[in-house]
Amino acid sequence: MITREAQTEIAQLLEEFPAVAVLGPRQVGKTTLAETIATAISPNPIYLDLESPTDLAKLQEPEAYFELHKGQLIILDEIQRVPELFATLRGVIDRRRREGYKTGQFLMLGSASLDLLKQSSESLAGRIAYKELSGLTATEIRSSHVGDQNRLWLRGGFPDSFLSKTDAASLRWRLNFISTYLERDVPQLGPRIPAMTLRLLWTMLAHNQGAQLNMAQLGANLGIAIPTTKRYLELLEDLLLIRHLRPWSGNAGKRLVKSPKVYIRDSGITHALLNLTDMDDLLGHPVVGASWEGFVVENLLSCLPVGATPWFYRTSAGAEIDLVIERNRQQIYAIEIKRSMTPVLSKGFYLGCEDMGATRRFLVYPGRERYPIAKDVVAISLAEMMEELRSI
Repeated sequence: MITREAQTEIAQLLEEFPAVAVLGPRQVGKTTLAETIATAISPNPIYLDLESPTDLAKLQEPEAYFELHKGQLIILDEIQRVPELFATLRGVIDRRRREGYKTGQFLMLGSASLDLLKQSSESLAGRIAYKELSGLTATEIRSSHVGDQNRLWLRGGFPDSFLSKTDAASLRWRLNFISTYLERDVPQLGPRIPAMTLRLLWTMLAHNQGAQLNMAQLGANLGIAIPTTKRYLELLEDLLLIRHLRPWSGNAGKRLVKSPKVYIRDSGITHALLNLTDMDDLLGHPVVGASWEGFVVENLLSCLPVGATPWFYRTSAGAEIDLVIERNRQQIYAIEIKRSMTPVLSKGFYLGCEDMGATRRFLVYPGRERYPIAKDVVAISLAEMMEELRSI
């Protein structure tokens, strides 16, 4: 059993809010985590899968059903499938508040972030807290002693993929996951999108992992218009499958790039789209450096405290920093990422640090030892960098 680091935070949110929404892609472990939390904090918790006709039938009269189970934590899985429930939940929560039931009433799970946020933000404003659940992280597998960092990098953070018996079995799981998303989940979200076109787009993003977004080039390669390309990218982002990392824009005196960088969020999905089965395949592929960068970025962003904002920094003059973490406009962490046991920093990193006024400077590399690599720059492991960010 892998203990998820989000477990404590979600349990705390349930002590402070009537409703908590946990957002994450399918198969990332939301249901298992929710049931673990519910068993620990609530007598006889109720679980309803809103994609199940049987469970949906129980909510024909939702207010009556919720009244029947007052005092029990109710888990509503795939909540975005039944948006009309949000208005009902508002009335139920307000009525219970007057009766003394103030927190820990509903735990909602959703696999499409933007839809869920739009539907719930107005109806449940002030009554709901959100927590995004990532895949398994480097610190979670280290503390649970279930595998090493390279295995996590290769297979990605989906628990079923990571825990597969062999690399080949893991790859088969991920290929089926990709097909299921394209053929089953995407068509349920709105106007029909050709599965082959979306797969090609996803694969192009894998080949260009961490590159700056060029909407015109992507559209031209797919034979579709720029607005259509933009819509497809937004869909993948809403499904929590890709991430746009925005460029830092705090220095008006520099010619900063304006296009975001795009990452496929799970390294295992990146490798599956490129048909990379094992570490030999990965280490021999041109994507290896960009894949490592995306893996590190996703792990670091999974542990950011509230109020910390991620960016990257790049100017037309060559100053460049892979990841910038800013908090309260006073703390600026400059983080360079290198897939090398003997990493060397470029002049562009130092220029970027000076431009931004970075307060802390780090280089994340695959080793375990922490040591100063240059003036004011520390070489550090991924897991230790995650602990640094948790403490800012």
